[in-house]
Amino acid sequence: MKVLLLKDVHKLGRAGDVKKVADGYGRNYLIPHGLAALATPSMLNQAERIREAATLERERLNLELGDVATKLSDLKLEFPVKAGETGKLYGSITTAMMSDAIEGQTGAEVKRSQIDSQPIKTLGVHEVPIRLTIDLIPEITVVVYREGELPDSAYEYVELAIPEAEAAGTFADLQAELEAEAQAEAEAEAEAAALEAAAEEDLELGLPDEATESVVSEGESVEHPPESSEDQPDEEA
Repeated sequence: MKVLLLKDVHKLGRAGDVKKVADGYGRNYLIPHGLAALATPSMLNQAERIREAATLERERLNLELGDVATKLSDLKLEFPVKAGETGKLYGSITTAMMSDAIEGQTGAEVKRSQIDSQPIKTLGVHEVPIRLTIDLIPEITVVVYREGELPDSAYEYVELAIPEAEAAGTFADLQAELEAEAQAEAEAEAEAAALEAAAEEDLELGLPDEATESVVSEGESVEHPPESSEDQPDEEA
């Protein structure tokens, strides 16, 4: 379906843009939340007006939140946690926890929906984008370290941590490899079963063993050994 964006939408477009989106995304999210409207002729006639109004509002917000963006760019949040030997947390650092920590350290109110991150589940140093506006997306530093250790210990896990996208790719590669091995094994078993069945069929038909006798080609004659002298009739008789 085609929609006209009424507001800026992260990773989709700016107010006044016409976008083609999945029906479910448009009907269940964009339109009910007032972010877009169906791109009907009457709405398209208002696109320019919507675009101009959004530009003015965006400039106002960028100016208003500029200082907040600067504070967040220099912000470091530290979370002492319990974790296993591999660095995996017994729990996670959620966007709600980050939101509360941001407000506690800076006084700025940042909604959970503005924190562009999945729950953090590993020790280490994580860079998390904060979507203040479509133009202002500062990154905060989230340091997750083991309880009883210094925050600097989190930096030991930076190189060991696997990004989520890379981890997903690694898992997909492993899954494909296992499926290929299973398929090859199944094909080998099927081939072995076919050979075994053919051997049994040959045995039932009484065919000679290829290892000890030659199979006579079609159309060839077989020379029989000459009979012994005892079996030959007496020519004189």
